[in-house]
Amino acid sequence: MSAEEIHDVVDEHDRVIGRAPRAEVYARGLIHRCVFVRVRDAEGRTFVHRRTPDKLLFPSRYDMFVGGVVAAGESYDEAALREAEEELGVSGLPRPEPVLKFLYDSGGVAGKWWSTVYDVRCELPVDPQVEEVAWHAFLTDEEFAARLGEWPWVPDGLAAYERLRAHGSW
Repeated sequence: MSAEEIHDVVDEHDRVIGRAPRAEVYARGLIHRCVFVRVRDAEGRTFVHRRTPDKLLFPSRYDMFVGGVVAAGESYDEAALREAEEELGVSGLPRPEPVLKFLYDSGGVAGKWWSTVYDVRCELPVDPQVEEVAWHAFLTDEEFAARLGEWPWVPDGLAAYERLRAHGSW
């Protein structure tokens, strides 16, 4: 995703109020849209990865979701499927199911973003996108819980995880 990719700018109620290049959205802290997709394999393990060191936001941090920014004119559902297939390096993934939505505030890092969280089961062999994923594994719930306090996690993913737990969906 380039700094010139165009994104919808939305208001506090998630209504589109304009469009801007990604670099401007981040620099001005404009509200935009993102998707988070929790991926589980056939055994119920969760896909976890470490972001590459050249990522604009939260480089080299761990994430329990794949996903990203919703492009201008794209729906959350379309973005969730596109991002999941791209990052996992698969084709023919089932359509991710939406679970919840919340407004995330990055505390001045890059503004706020409406975040829709999805679930999907991936029974295909994954070949993660090297531009996005430096390391990956499918972790059991026990392995995942053991890493929560040890690894540096992306803060927006951690916020989505906490909301899923509160919602009874993790």
